[in-house]
Formats: sequence, structure tokens, C-alpha cells
Amino acid sequence: MPQQHSGTTPGSPQLHVVPVRQKDAKAFVTTWHRHHRPPAGAVFCVGAADADGVLRAVAMVGRPVARAFDNGQTLEVTRTASDGTANANSLLYGAAWRAAKALGYTRLITYTQAGESGASLRGAGWTVLAHRPPRRGWDCPSRPRTARGVDRVARTLWEAPAAHS
Repeated sequence: MPQQHSGTTPGSPQLHVVPVRQKDAKAFVTTWHRHHRPPAGAVFCVGAADADGVLRAVAMVGRPVARAFDNGQTLEVTRTASDGTANANSLLYGAAWRAAKALGYTRLITYTQAGESGASLRGAGWTVLAHRPPRRGWDCPSRPRTARGVDRVARTLWEAPAAHS
């Protein structure tokens, strides 16, 4: 695994795509993600490393969370995390789509929360499919759940460029 970096450096380092083990991607997400814990699992994970091999960002790609999208041909970027290095997430969104297509998938989706610009997704050629209203949360009397700070937040659904791209 590439070594993790403890912070960002000035300038924009030259980045390249690297494979990342799921346990290492989860550790990176735990350290760097602003509002989510790592997902339970993933189909594959990729990272962005600088010329010195320092891991700057990760993307975790898995089955879609929404059952309606879980059709065997669609994957979802369930988590990305970055140390703030410029262009790292755009690199990973593009790499995740190329890898998904190479595995035979025909669609890749992801979500952003209200207040997130989506600049990395636009930079990788993704398009907005829908704006989703805030959810009321998963807590209910029959299945109590602890709030994780992401309920009641509007989301935007994004899709990678067409598979023939």
C-alpha cells in the first residue's frame, strides 16, 4: 500500500492511479472523510498517489445502496476521500468508471450532498441525473437507529458518461 500522508503540501503533485486494498481504503476514509464512515464493503477500491507513492485519495466502489439500481449492471461510488490534493477526486472518478467498464458494468452512479459543488464529478465528465430531497432518517420505533449527521440532507444523483465513451 502507498504510504499515507499527514497533510497537504503546496502546489499540485503529479498523481497516478494505484490499487488499494479494501481495509486500507477504509482506514483512509476513516481519517479523511468529512461526514461518513467507510461503507461495509466494496467491489473494488482505487487510489491516487503522488510521485513519491504517498496516497492522496481513495474511491470505494460497490453495489448500489438503492435496491432499484442494484440490477447487476450498475455500480456506485459509495465513498471518496482525499487529503485535499487538487484533482485527486476527479482522477479517481474517471479511473473508477474505466475499471467498472473493464469489469463489464454499464453504469456507474454516485451521490453528493447539498453544499458539495460536484466540481470533481463535472471534471470527470459526470452529469446530474436527479436532485433528491432530504430523507427523514432511518430511525423508527421498530428499528431504532443512531443519527450519523447525514439524514435530512438533500442529495444529488450523478452518472458517469455513457459506456461507449
